[in-house]
Amino acid sequence: MQTYDLLVIGSGPAGQRAAIQGAKLGKRVALVEKREVVGGACINTGTIPSKSMREAVMHLSGYQYQGIYGMSYRVKEKITVADLSFRVQQVIKTEVDVTTAQLSRNGIEVLPGSASFIDANHLRVQNSRGQSDYEAGTIVIATGTRPAESPLVPINGRTIINSDQIFSLESIPKTLIVVGGGVIGVEYASMFAALGVRVILIEKQPRLLGFVDSEMVEALCYHLRDNRVTLRLNEEVASVEASADGTVVANLKSNKRISGDALLYSIGRQGNVDDLNLAAAGLEADPRGRISVDEQYRTKQPHILAVGDVIGFPSLASVSMEQGRIAAGLALGARVQTDPASYPYGIYTIPEISFVGKTEEQLTDEDVPYEVGVAYYREIARGQIRGDTTGRLKLIFNRDTKEVLGVHIIGEGASEILHIGQAVMTLKGTVDYFVNTVFNYPTLAECYKAAAFNGLNKLTRFG
Repeated sequence: MQTYDLLVIGSGPAGQRAAIQGAKLGKRVALVEKREVVGGACINTGTIPSKSMREAVMHLSGYQYQGIYGMSYRVKEKITVADLSFRVQQVIKTEVDVTTAQLSRNGIEVLPGSASFIDANHLRVQNSRGQSDYEAGTIVIATGTRPAESPLVPINGRTIINSDQIFSLESIPKTLIVVGGGVIGVEYASMFAALGVRVILIEKQPRLLGFVDSEMVEALCYHLRDNRVTLRLNEEVASVEASADGTVVANLKSNKRISGDALLYSIGRQGNVDDLNLAAAGLEADPRGRISVDEQYRTKQPHILAVGDVIGFPSLASVSMEQGRIAAGLALGARVQTDPASYPYGIYTIPEISFVGKTEEQLTDEDVPYEVGVAYYREIARGQIRGDTTGRLKLIFNRDTKEVLGVHIIGEGASEILHIGQAVMTLKGTVDYFVNTVFNYPTLAECYKAAAFNGLNKLTRFG
């Protein structure tokens, strides 16, 4: 039986970083992956494919420049699923190669197969060639998630699909029903809408993306509706059926019937824990397959850690990477630190949303005195050059100390320029930084200066 200092289950972002952190500390590390390739759902079915598809949609549809050249402007008139898939597959292949090389360079042994616990210190890995048992002083569970299923929605992989099956569509549908207004559902709804698809988005909550600043969500909803997306909020699906004529019908609990050419079911994710035999290690998961951990990502068994999507919110690839690094570092005795309060969020809708820090709603609940400064892309030269006149950047800062408390952006490039505000906020900087800093011209980063002046002018006027 082979023995390792660290065994990691899953090669997604969390597992990769946990394994690499262990290797950097001079430990003997192995990583178990049941797919034929590394990268987990992030590279193979989730984050990378969806964001690559978004880029393909933005380019081929000419969406970004229709404000300049007219609504009829398109790079390619008839866009097919194959057109979108071509770019996606190219990116996936490259990312798999990069990840494989990175693991190899750090001396991490990849064990192909499905892992299950024998007991709290031993794993069994099974594959087509048989099975082998391994021992480790520290074990990290980073198995990720898969699309949740419902008996009400008969997924057939053709007209009724989940988010892993986007490229199994035979053609771009004329009408698409999206069930679920979370991050995945809203991202795909906006992509298909940009392709000219009539999208009906069904969400049982009264608003989309409840954890996002309400002003940003309102702006997104405006753009979705402007792009012919029908939002059915406060509605819940009772059943879904595939009709004989090839269409799909969603029956709502309000007795409405909605028909379309295809339906995307994107309500939640389920943790990949079914094959782990957690009970043998003295562990358990909740009904959604999530494993509970403490602030150092330790499970009930202190030497067994869990990181990434399998522990639940926020389920972001970037955060999963950090969780893997921190968990492995702390477990193996390294001095590592991080600041969850400064973790950024990126939602790749069209237009995209990105934010860091507190929302106005949170600060109001906490009785924190704050002021807001807003800048609009349409007032920034770069916004006009790029053809994005709908974006905006919102700075939230303390009225008394001027410390930056939150940055919220909607518009192209939001997830990139957010990091300027993130850095200032992490270093406890004030809104004065943006006033006293020169930004390249013309850039979207100038929005920070414009927003800072806008907010400070309110203090001068009303203070």
